[in-house]
Amino acid sequence: MVDVKKTGSRSGTSPVPSLGLPQATALILGSIIGVGIFNLPYSLASIGPISIVAMALTTVGAVALALMFAALSRRLPADGGPYAYARSAFGNGMGFTNAWSYWITAWAGNAAIVTGWVFYVEKFLNKGHLAGWSIVIALVGLWIPAAVNLSGVRNMGAVQLWTSIIKYVPLVLMSTLGLLTISTGNFTPWNVSGGSNISAIGSAMAICLFSYLGVETAAVAAAKVRNPERNIPRATVLGTLAASVVYLLSMVAVFGSVATTELAKDENKASYSVAADAMVGGGSWAGTLVAIAVIISGFGALNGWTMICAEMPLAAAQDGLFPAAFGRLSGRGVPAVGIIASTVLASIAMAVSFMGTSGAAVFNTLVLMTGITAAIPYAFSALAQLKWRIRDRRELHTPRFARDATVAVVSLIFSILFIWYSRNTGQDHWYQVWGPFLMAGVAMAIGIPVYLLMRTRMTEPPPVPDYH
Repeated sequence: MVDVKKTGSRSGTSPVPSLGLPQATALILGSIIGVGIFNLPYSLASIGPISIVAMALTTVGAVALALMFAALSRRLPADGGPYAYARSAFGNGMGFTNAWSYWITAWAGNAAIVTGWVFYVEKFLNKGHLAGWSIVIALVGLWIPAAVNLSGVRNMGAVQLWTSIIKYVPLVLMSTLGLLTISTGNFTPWNVSGGSNISAIGSAMAICLFSYLGVETAAVAAAKVRNPERNIPRATVLGTLAASVVYLLSMVAVFGSVATTELAKDENKASYSVAADAMVGGGSWAGTLVAIAVIISGFGALNGWTMICAEMPLAAAQDGLFPAAFGRLSGRGVPAVGIIASTVLASIAMAVSFMGTSGAAVFNTLVLMTGITAAIPYAFSALAQLKWRIRDRRELHTPRFARDATVAVVSLIFSILFIWYSRNTGQDHWYQVWGPFLMAGVAMAIGIPVYLLMRTRMTEPPPVPDYH
């Protein structure tokens, strides 16, 4: 058995938490707003403007998840977030499954983020989109944030705060001034997917979910947040609401400013830059400024997610569920093994993607895979909340039971829907359609020998604190 008191960031040797409310909110906002939203119009062009409805429904699910994680973090402000909730509620087996699944989400998500980030970098470099140079650019995008994280949490937090401010500006402009330039004719045809409206909305929702991954990041990094019982809930709700407002309005502005047929073209992968140029009515200066902001935005997202890539294995290693190497802190107080291992895996996934199918299919497959592996811990977090709140209700009268239970049920339903609709629709072959599930399944199966190796070393989950 592993003595938790002697390992990891729960020991007396752990660094002092250095993320306050502004930095924790920036972690949420910066992790949610990466490049996913900036590439969505290109990814969703094969579905059409009906994707705006999907974004609205996804926003409901994201806000429900944010409220749920806020409530859970007040009860159990433990490092690892969703992993800690699943482990405390359902034992080490489910805890490992959720930790492994979320870790896949983090490093595969970084591969997807950097793939979309390259779309905007190539507005300036490698305009011919040569795969070899695209891989080199992406490696730079992955390893510079890794170096920032290896230098310490304080540096990571500073980068996250400033990049979050910069990335928010173009979205605010799109969400306000951009609305003045839309043409209603661009919203027709409404659905170009070839399927029913319901199936089109479902398929688009699964892709939209990627843009909201990150609502739980402050809870995952609880050990790094000062006064976590107060700051994590506030940061989670504030960051998610701030992202959701600009997401919805800017999506309306982009689809209203550029015809769907134009958004679908490979040369228009940098959707928001194309829309910005269309909005000002001449030249490319607006698109260039947006591209620069998106490059900074992607860097900030990779910076935040690189930390999250290491935080989940760190928490699991401290409990004996992951190999001990993931639980060791460097002289800078960071889990260096987790940072490096996750960045290596993201680099491999990215390189394989660029050497395979080009265009939206690669980005969408990675996006849908991360949606599946993220929805699993989201669903188990919802089940944990329901289990604990029902127990609370039986033992004593507690306030806000109906609200918490309703939010958990909505979160559970959305998690299930996100998994079901994560098929890569519009592809010709079954292995392409079910590619996200195949990739997620293989990645999950690799965790089986790790679990078998670690199961005799796992500590018992701590008691679940009372409701407050």
